[in-house]
Amino acid sequence: MNDTMQPPALRALDVPYGGDEHGLICGFWIHPGQPTEALPTLALAQARLARPEGGFLWLHLNLAHAGALPWLRRHAALAESFDEAQQQGSRSSRIERVGDHLFAVLNDVTFDFAFDVGDVSTLWMQVSEHLVLSVRRAPLRSVDRLRMAIKRGDQPRSSVALLDHLLRDQADELQRIVRQATERVDDIEDALLAGRHVGHETEVAALRRLMVRLQRLLAPEPSALLRMLSNPPGWVAEQDKQQLQQASEEFALVLRDIQALQERIRAVQDETSARVAQENNQTLYVLTMVTVLALPINLISGLFGMNVGGLPLLEHKHGFWVVVGLIVVLTAALTVLVLRATGRRK
Repeated sequence: MNDTMQPPALRALDVPYGGDEHGLICGFWIHPGQPTEALPTLALAQARLARPEGGFLWLHLNLAHAGALPWLRRHAALAESFDEAQQQGSRSSRIERVGDHLFAVLNDVTFDFAFDVGDVSTLWMQVSEHLVLSVRRAPLRSVDRLRMAIKRGDQPRSSVALLDHLLRDQADELQRIVRQATERVDDIEDALLAGRHVGHETEVAALRRLMVRLQRLLAPEPSALLRMLSNPPGWVAEQDKQQLQQASEEFALVLRDIQALQERIRAVQDETSARVAQENNQTLYVLTMVTVLALPINLISGLFGMNVGGLPLLEHKHGFWVVVGLIVVLTAALTVLVLRATGRRK
């Protein structure tokens, strides 16, 4: 969200990152108009929840930590969908209403993303009016961008605005990935047009698998978001609904870009396959011609190598040269016939 007023400075900037014994990565109490308070431990977060003063809390936990999920089940009043998603490992992108909460499953690229199909992981979120819970198993780029934005002083006006901020960061990150992939496809196309297609087949296939995976994981998200917006909880403000609607449209644009890039990659793959098939055909043609032209040599040498009685020219003093001349004449005649046949085919 873009606020006209400058946000206050963030308190406790020197808090440890992910130092809590229950797997808390970061925690913030955000109240527009007041300094954002960093909460380095879940004990401080519980104390803040016990004395609500408006605003909302954002707690981001590492689900790979053994103490994270037990703490959430004991203290966070998790929605049934949240707990089921952890047990089943659900990765289908969606934002849905569960009672008076919003439950979100978002897929994002990992922090060390290197254009590999395995560099996509899941973020689970539960959003209520005064508390936002987010958990992940691997470091994710969009969440880290949001965390750094909060530390720099950004102050979403509500918990839904925080979710909207994350969605926009995710869309920006995906757009950056699409832009980098497009630049790489441009380079491969230039090399292909210049006749240098060797070695690109594996990279093109990897890019296509990545785009298909991103589209498969993200495609359900806009429609699920629209379904939620048609029946949101009562505490969701109209302005927040409009912001989420815009975030949905941004995602739709990114997904269209991904689909268009898939079509380009498919065309590059088809062209590369055609070039490889053409080279293979040329190689086979050369091998066939060599075999055909060597036929007189193989045939005559086979006949004279049988070592049976009655072989012609066996006692003739010029027999060897007569046979060599015969081979040369037959090979030349066969070459002329092959060249004529090749010319008619062209």
